[in-house]
Amino acid sequence: MDRLLGRYSGQIYALMRLVVGLLFACHGAQKLFGVMGGQSQLDKPMVVAAGVIELVGGLLVALGLWAAWAAFVSSGEMAVAYFMVHAPGGFWPIVNKGELAVLYCFVFLYIAARGSGTWSLDAMREKRTP
Repeated sequence: MDRLLGRYSGQIYALMRLVVGLLFACHGAQKLFGVMGGQSQLDKPMVVAAGVIELVGGLLVALGLWAAWAAFVSSGEMAVAYFMVHAPGGFWPIVNKGELAVLYCFVFLYIAARGSGTWSLDAMREKRTP
């Protein structure tokens, strides 16, 4: 069987990039502003740095503006978060509650490899450049 939705792969990728980026930005907003059920943690420099990466990186990925670079940095942040916060709680991500960090890490690594794609500000900028 060939790819079921292969002809829509560009649009589905753009939708995935948008949703993943916005959800990641929400994590940053929780850390920085205490919104959406979170608590502001501005007294912890590592959490502030993570919040900035998540908010800015997530928005850049969602918009498709320098998404490869933003996703690469975000992927690294999630790898660090996994090993600093979750891995000490056990080997398996399902046990140490790190599955979301692992998932974000690898989704962002894929976005870093693929780039912004269609329906992105980068694609719009490329069309305007002669």
